[in-house]
Amino acid sequence: MAKIAFIGFGEVNTPVDVIVRKCEAAANALRAEGLDLVTVYPIADDYEEVQVNAAVAALDKERFDALVVCVAGWIPTHAVVKVTEHYRHLPMVLWGLCGWYEGDRLVTTADQAGTTGLRATFEQLGYTFKYVYDVIGKKTKSAAVAAYCRAAIAAKQLLCDKVGMAGYRDMNLYGTLYDGVSLKKTTGVEIETFEMLEIQQRYEALDEAAKREVVENRILKWNFLKPANDEAMMKAAGYYLAVSAIAKERGYRSISLKDVDGMKKLCGFPPAPIFMLLSEDGYTTVPENDSLGAVTQLMMNRLTGQLAGYLEFYEFFEESVLAGVPDFVAADMVDGPTYTVLPAAFGMLSQGILNVSKVKTGVVTMCRLICKDGKYTMQVVIGEGKEPPKWEECGWDQPAPQLSALEIRIGDVEKFAEKVACQHYIVTYGDQSAAIEALCGILGIDVDYIVK
Repeated sequence: MAKIAFIGFGEVNTPVDVIVRKCEAAANALRAEGLDLVTVYPIADDYEEVQVNAAVAALDKERFDALVVCVAGWIPTHAVVKVTEHYRHLPMVLWGLCGWYEGDRLVTTADQAGTTGLRATFEQLGYTFKYVYDVIGKKTKSAAVAAYCRAAIAAKQLLCDKVGMAGYRDMNLYGTLYDGVSLKKTTGVEIETFEMLEIQQRYEALDEAAKREVVENRILKWNFLKPANDEAMMKAAGYYLAVSAIAKERGYRSISLKDVDGMKKLCGFPPAPIFMLLSEDGYTTVPENDSLGAVTQLMMNRLTGQLAGYLEFYEFFEESVLAGVPDFVAADMVDGPTYTVLPAAFGMLSQGILNVSKVKTGVVTMCRLICKDGKYTMQVVIGEGKEPPKWEECGWDQPAPQLSALEIRIGDVEKFAEKVACQHYIVTYGDQSAAIEALCGILGIDVDYIVK
């Protein structure tokens, strides 16, 4: 369980019951936001530094992912820094509380005298932090504090996250390449590659009954627009079981497979149903060895809890883009109780099980981590996802399937087109810009709002 340290400060001459009351209310507000806290307060600037030393000793017994420095009244800078210096490696929130009214009279404990004395000091000390202050008569900003803490938790989680990638550089694409060392240094995420041969070997060793169980209990529960042949479903089940076993053994949270030059070319099987089953299991999934796409998915998954599916651009209009998929969408993007699927063939490929599910509409955040000259930037586009027009991708068996897609209104498409970095962008629902800013600020990644 991720924990957050909450430390509350107030000057030694301020009535202690006032500092305790304010700190307790602030801590309870954070608990109401879903945070698990380690609390130490009140901490004052007593001459012997008894409270400062006691706070350091108490915190030393705990493990936590971020620090909320709650200033409930004026406090000399040194008293705070003597505690925070032990945790300069952790993200922090400098949170100034506020006074209150008694009748027509404002009563203050000079909270912002404390925070304004600390903000520049924290900056000069090189702390990674966010400054938040409350305003008298307004709702406390516990939500903003909690959001930054959740970003800090996400950053900590990414340090242990791994992408499992079968093969590398599908179709010899440049936009899916990555540098492992700089990526690990910046995001914490590790990309591990495994060979398609291992998938095939595990597939061939599978018991027929295990594959049949997946077909009966998982695949046949999907909404088939027309029947699929049994061989295709058994292949989907077998390859899924092979990849799933590798992912479980090695602790992967994200999966990408070599698609066109891998599964389709070497195994003769379009991998869409493999991804669909993995997505139902909670893995983030992206095809074609899209390295930075997979890492973007993990970042957004940790921030939002969504599976952060990918969409691919097909057409640009004056104020919107047609973004869809030629194969599958993430399980939580489907507008309905289950996948809608269609057995279909594309070009020279054998019949596969294609996901043609209707996609949820609404406000969406499209984003992608990019690396240019060794510097990482998160590109962000906020748009409105609407049902797409009737459309088809040329090359499918006729009548061609209506592929899963959204028409996303973003306004200035020309501005977006000038900076677009890849055919794949990662989609989450809602405006996630504040969460992205928080996480990227902690990781030292620039945020570029191409269109907002």
